[in-house]
Amino acid sequence: MTAGTTELATLGGGCFWCVEAVYEQIPGVLKVVSGYAGGHVPDPTYEQVCDGTTGHAEVAQITFDASKISYEQLLGWFWRAHDPTTLNRQGADVGTQYRSAIFTHSSAQKSAAERSKAEAQKDFADPIVTEIAPLDRFYPAEDYHQQYYRNHSAAPYCMFVIRPKLKKLNMD
Repeated sequence: MTAGTTELATLGGGCFWCVEAVYEQIPGVLKVVSGYAGGHVPDPTYEQVCDGTTGHAEVAQITFDASKISYEQLLGWFWRAHDPTTLNRQGADVGTQYRSAIFTHSSAQKSAAERSKAEAQKDFADPIVTEIAPLDRFYPAEDYHQQYYRNHSAAPYCMFVIRPKLKKLNMD
């Protein structure tokens, strides 16, 4: 890849605030946007997605410089940043909107995701249940969800859920 090549990755690993907080700290990541993907309702709201009836997952769409970090390296962080063996759940967050998912932007990403999933399985006793599907549409979440950890690090969810996750990854 040539220098300065930007690409997108769209990943769901539970609450999008957690995914966003991790990827914002990775060198080569240029932008992270919390949002929704994988559902059947156009322009869903947070409240609709939380009801679990839209089919969407909370995701982060990551713009990255492929000359500084590869898609495969982003996936390596993905497997470490959440538990991909729990179906429709991450910690206390329960529902299909919190499923583990990789929404691919190309056939090359799909192949890379499948290879990465098979490789990551070696690190987990239970089967990985991560959905791998082509991205149909990404909907950015409401503004108040963007850069949530950065803007609300003293909030209880940030202190008791996100901060320990970052600490485990040696990011906090």
